[in-house]
Amino acid sequence: MRTLVLPLLLAAVPALAQEIVVGQSAPLTGGNAELGNDIRNGALAYFKKVNDAGGLPQGKLKLVTLDDRNETKLSGENTQKLVTEHNAVALFGYASSTLSIPAMPMVQEHKVPFFAPFTGADTIRKQNEFVYTVRATYADEIEKVITFWGNLGNTKVTVLHYDDTVGKQNFETVATVLKKFNRTPVSVAIKRNVDITEANVKEVIAADPNVLVVTTLYAPAAQLVKKLREANRAVMVTSLSFAGASQLAKALGPHAAGVSVALTVPTPRSNGVPVVKECNDAWAAAAQPAPISVTALEACIAAKVLVEGMKRAGRDLSRASLHRSLSGLGRYDAGGYVVDFKPNFRHGGSYVGMALLRPNGEVRD
Repeated sequence: MRTLVLPLLLAAVPALAQEIVVGQSAPLTGGNAELGNDIRNGALAYFKKVNDAGGLPQGKLKLVTLDDRNETKLSGENTQKLVTEHNAVALFGYASSTLSIPAMPMVQEHKVPFFAPFTGADTIRKQNEFVYTVRATYADEIEKVITFWGNLGNTKVTVLHYDDTVGKQNFETVATVLKKFNRTPVSVAIKRNVDITEANVKEVIAADPNVLVVTTLYAPAAQLVKKLREANRAVMVTSLSFAGASQLAKALGPHAAGVSVALTVPTPRSNGVPVVKECNDAWAAAAQPAPISVTALEACIAAKVLVEGMKRAGRDLSRASLHRSLSGLGRYDAGGYVVDFKPNFRHGGSYVGMALLRPNGEVRD
């Protein structure tokens, strides 16, 4: 009789919940650290919400984030660790196309879903069948921005962009949209991870634009705007979402007045949108010290879409089953934010809005 006790006791103990590892390489330190931390923390807030409610049928979510310091070499090395050592079922929220590209060999070799990179560049969309995006393209944003200003008669445009493939593509897209207003933009190209120079400022001043379109990260954007203000040069400034609206507002401080940004999600103040309220609540439950940023909100929404794909993947959650599930997700309304994935189209987001930055750091519709 005693020999039956131990098996019976063991049978009464529930199996330990399996961990569902989601991997991320992001700049947690160095250049672009604020953006990287916001992407991580937005996803963490939503994963905590799911875990606190008992997790998924397949187990509890665990986000493993490795710091790449905004360096492509580290991004590639981190990806190898996440895929082979941490056995991530998916990769999530890489902070740019430049940081995403080094991950692609591992993604393709191991068939790992690569979900919601923080970029609207065509470069990343053309990589392979395992890349899923939830944000609109830079071309969508540029169309919105240039059409908005052009219809107001502001067609003398200068573009601040990176001197690389994505940056040049953004400039060419601005040029294409401006053709309908019979205008040609002026290019001011800069290297990545360098400060704005006086020569860059002189280039903008010489062009004398009535609109400056910024397609860089928030640091050079803020530097340029401040230097233009110091030189008493009045110019309207609109940034693509890539800068990070909340990060740009914070970096600009009192110089934020009059600066607008394109957004690929609603503003964090849009609590009438169900998913925005849900993410605000998840953020508060995670006891974050500051209000949720636009970037963290985007990451939270993306995390919700990824979780939906996991729910539909069946009890045997694997890279292959998640890939099939996401590819067949179809039209999914996350709560006022809609994505639409199909087997031959994995770029589901199309939302583009515009907002104003406030000197107190707020982003307002």
